[in-house]
Amino acid sequence: MNLFTRPMKLLTAVVLEQTSEAVVKALLELGVLDFVHINKLDPQQMEKLSSRPSSINRANLEEMRKRVEALLRQGHLDIPTSEVLDVKKLEKPQLEEYKRILDVLTSDLLSLKDKQKESNQQLMGLEEMRRYITEGKGEYLDLRVGEITHGKSEDLGGKLAVYGGLLDRVPESAKFICLTLRRDVSQVDPLLEKFGWVESSDVDLQKKAISLIKERLDAEHQRALKSRTEVEQAVDAVVKQQQSQLFTIWSNLRLNELCDQIRSYFAYTRNTTLFSGWVPSDQADRVRDAIIQASEGQSVIEWTNATEVPRQDVPVAVASPKALKPFQNIVNNYSTPEYGTVNPTIFVMIAYLSMFGLMFADVGQGLVLLLVGLLGSHAYKKNPLKPDGMLSRNVTSLLVYLGLSSMVFGALFGSYFGLPLLPALWFNYEAAVAGHAEGALIHDVYGILGLTIKFGIIIIYTGLVLNWINLIRKRSYLTLLLDKNGLVGGLLFGIGLYMGFGFVGSGYRQFPQTSWVGPVVTVCLILLFARGFLSYYLSVRKGGAKHEPGKLILDVVMEWLVDVLEIFTGYMSNTLSFMRVAGLGIAHASLMESFKMLSSLVDGFGGIAIFILGNVLVIVLEGLSAGIQSLRLNYYEFFSRYFTGKGIAYKPVGLNSNTSEKR
Repeated sequence: MNLFTRPMKLLTAVVLEQTSEAVVKALLELGVLDFVHINKLDPQQMEKLSSRPSSINRANLEEMRKRVEALLRQGHLDIPTSEVLDVKKLEKPQLEEYKRILDVLTSDLLSLKDKQKESNQQLMGLEEMRRYITEGKGEYLDLRVGEITHGKSEDLGGKLAVYGGLLDRVPESAKFICLTLRRDVSQVDPLLEKFGWVESSDVDLQKKAISLIKERLDAEHQRALKSRTEVEQAVDAVVKQQQSQLFTIWSNLRLNELCDQIRSYFAYTRNTTLFSGWVPSDQADRVRDAIIQASEGQSVIEWTNATEVPRQDVPVAVASPKALKPFQNIVNNYSTPEYGTVNPTIFVMIAYLSMFGLMFADVGQGLVLLLVGLLGSHAYKKNPLKPDGMLSRNVTSLLVYLGLSSMVFGALFGSYFGLPLLPALWFNYEAAVAGHAEGALIHDVYGILGLTIKFGIIIIYTGLVLNWINLIRKRSYLTLLLDKNGLVGGLLFGIGLYMGFGFVGSGYRQFPQTSWVGPVVTVCLILLFARGFLSYYLSVRKGGAKHEPGKLILDVVMEWLVDVLEIFTGYMSNTLSFMRVAGLGIAHASLMESFKMLSSLVDGFGGIAIFILGNVLVIVLEGLSAGIQSLRLNYYEFFSRYFTGKGIAYKPVGLNSNTSEKR
C-alpha cells in the first residue's frame, strides 16, 4: 500500500493510422490509460489535428447490449462479466443480424410470457382468497351458490379463472358454487348474467359452501403453482438454448462500446493518429511496450512527468489493498484526495475503528456484527450479480471490521452481551459509568470524558501532521508555517491545551501562571496577520493582480479575524466534539444495565426474552448511531485538518470499465 497517491505520467503517442485499431485493442486489454480528450491539448497543436465521426453509434450498441441483458434475466441467467471479454475476438458488430436474432427470440418468448402473466394473475387471486379464508376475512370474498341457465359451466369457469375466481359443482346437484374477490364484482356480475346465473335460496347449502369449495381452492392453487413453474421452466429453456449466442453478441457489443470510447479520444492527421492519457508510473513500461508491439515499432512516444503539469489536472490513483476497500469507499464518498498528497485510507481505518470501538464495546454484540458481515459478504460473493439490499456489499464488508473492533474494545472493557463474564483487560466501563470502578485508572464518567477528549486531541494532531506533510510535498511553505492548520495553528492549539489542562488540574480555580504564554501567543497572532501581506507580495511577484492599499488591508484584516476565530473557537469545538464518543459509550453501557435490571425483575423465559430483545435493540440502534457518529467525526473533525478534496479520480478505460462514457 502506498502512503501517498500513486505517481502518474502523461503519455502522448503518435502511431500510423493503419495500426491504430491494433493499438486500440492493446490499450483496451491493458486497461490502465486514463485518456485525455484532444480538446485539452495546446491550441496550436489542435490546428493540425482533427477528430473523426465514429462508424458506429455507441448509444445503439449500449441499447442492444441492454436488450441482451434483459433477455438473459428473463431466463434467470447471470449477466456476463468482464471476465468473458477477449479483445482477440473483437469483430465489427453486425447490428442488423443481432437485431434479427433477438427479435426471433423475443417472439418465441412472447406467447410464453402471456401464459406466465395469466398464470401469475390467477395464482395471486387464489392465494389472496386462501389467505382471507384462513384469516376469517369473509367480507373481502364474494361467495355465491346458484345455477347456470345459459352456456357451459366449463366456459364460465375459464372466464372466472382470469380473475383468480373458482366455479365448482355441488356434489350430486345441478347447483354451482362461485367464489371470487369482492373487488372484482363489477366484472363478475355481467359475466354471471350472461350465463343466466340464478341464485339459490337453499340457506343450508349457502352456509356450507365455503367448506365445500375450500378443497377445490387448495387443489387449484397447487395446479396454478405447477402451471407457473412449468411456464417459467419453458422460458428458461428457450433462453438457455440461446445462451452461448447471447453471450457472444453481448461480448462483441461490449468490446465495440469500449473501443469506440477509446477512439473518441483520438485525433488524426492525414496518415497518423495521436492520443494522450495518464498512466501510473509503475505501468508506464507496460504501456510503452504494448504500443510499440501493436504499432509494429512505427510509433513516437513521449512522457511528461506530473510535476510539469498543474497539480489540479493530474488524475489521482490511490493504491490500497482490497481488504481496505470499505475504508477507501469512505474516502471516495467524501471526495478525491489531491494528487501527490497522503493516501488517507489507513488513517481513516484506524480512526474509524477506534471511535466505533470506544462507543460500542462489547465482545458478544461485536461477534454478532462480525457474523452478519461474514454471512452477508459470503452471500454477495456467491452471487456477484445480486443487487445490493439494505445491507450493501460495502456495509457487510465494513461490519466485519466493526465487529472485530467491538470485540477488542469489549475485551478491554470487560463486556460480554453486557455481562462481566471475564475481567476487563483495561477498566470496567459499566462500573466506571456507575461510579464504583475502584482501583481502576478510569473510575467514573469524568474519566471516560477525559479519555475521549485526549483521543480527540490525538486525532486532530494527526490531521495537522498529515496536513504539514502534504504542504511540504506541495512546497507550500508559507501556508505550512503561517496557516491556521499550519505550524502556527498547531502551536496555538498546543498552548490552548496546556492552559486548559492546567485549569482542570487546579480544580477549575486558575490558569497556569506561565510568563512565556503571552509573548508566544502575541508573536503567533502577528505572524498570522503578516501572512496576508506575504501572500499578496508573492502573488504579485508571480504576475498576480495588484490591489488598492485600502482593499488589501481590509482583506488581510478580515482573513486574520476569521483565522483567529477559527483557532480559538474551532479547535475547542472540534476537541469537545469528541465527547460524543463518551456520550454514546455511556449510553450503550447504561442501556445494557437497564435491560439487565428489567430482565432480573421477570422470572423464567420472560427475563431471558427481555435480555435478548435488549441486546438486539442495542445492536441495531446503538450500532447504527456509533457508525454514523464515527463517520461524522472523521469527515468534520479529522478530514477538515488536512483533506482538500480537490483531486480528480483516475478512470482508465479497460475491460473492467463499469459503464461507457457518453460523448
